[in-house]
Amino acid sequence: MAEHYPSLTLTQTPTRPTTTTTTTTSASLHRKLQEQVSNSTQLFGLLTLLVTGAILLLLTGITVAATILGLIFFTPLIIVTSPIWVPAFAIFFLFTAGFLSMCGFGVVVVAVFSWMYRYFRGLRLAGSDRVYYARNRFNDIASHVIDYGGYMQRKAMDAAPGA
Repeated sequence: MAEHYPSLTLTQTPTRPTTTTTTTTSASLHRKLQEQVSNSTQLFGLLTLLVTGAILLLLTGITVAATILGLIFFTPLIIVTSPIWVPAFAIFFLFTAGFLSMCGFGVVVVAVFSWMYRYFRGLRLAGSDRVYYARNRFNDIASHVIDYGGYMQRKAMDAAPGA
């Protein structure tokens, strides 16, 4: 099989000779990185990835630890003061929902009045003639379909008068 596919033959790449007999872990890591990475840009990207990943992992651990410690220390305080917090949050929620609803309804009212003003003044938006044309064409097609449906129903009645 190797003679049919010469590119699939296994060749052994020569290893670089080492000048010292003892290798440290950092030197072996450096050598492995040099074997895997073809140029300095890829090496720099890999090192950046490793450093950024380590920093983010450290920050994640600190965040989880702070959250757990905060829950441990503040849970008794939250439980003791919950008769105050529950009604306060309920009132805050109702006021916030009411305010946001008023803002939303206000925007809708302004939009409706703006549209009514433009409509009654005869101001049309750019491209509205295409919308009116499409609406009229759709209505024409719908009326033709309805007429054709009636025509087909009459034809069926003529074909089978007793049915």
